[in-house]
Amino acid sequence: MSKQILPQIPAEVECCAPLTEEALDVDQAGDLARMFKALGDPVRLRLLSMITSAPDGEVCVCDLTVGFDVSGPTISHHLRVLREAGLVDSERRGTWVYYWPRPENLRQLSALLDAAAPVLAAPVPA
Repeated sequence: MSKQILPQIPAEVECCAPLTEEALDVDQAGDLARMFKALGDPVRLRLLSMITSAPDGEVCVCDLTVGFDVSGPTISHHLRVLREAGLVDSERRGTWVYYWPRPENLRQLSALLDAAAPVLAAPVPA
């Protein structure tokens, strides 16, 4: 079985105008799609939620494995996908790895979707 290699997202993804104002170009769509794809798994979505809500702004991998019905290596795989998508960053400290969110990229996803919210919430004409 071959492993899918995800390209590394740059430190800060150049983003775009809100969806309601301008269509995405090919590069923007590709960069954003990698981030959305990373969020398309329930385990990764929960991990991101745990990382972004950490009181100290970062969390040790040792605290992320609790509450999941998957192995430690599987958690590590999901964390790598989040990191390669540009949603979190990490640093090894001794035997543990600490993770923190990449707010600039999370803000881009949020702004892109938030801009579309009024259009999507508008009533459909009869």
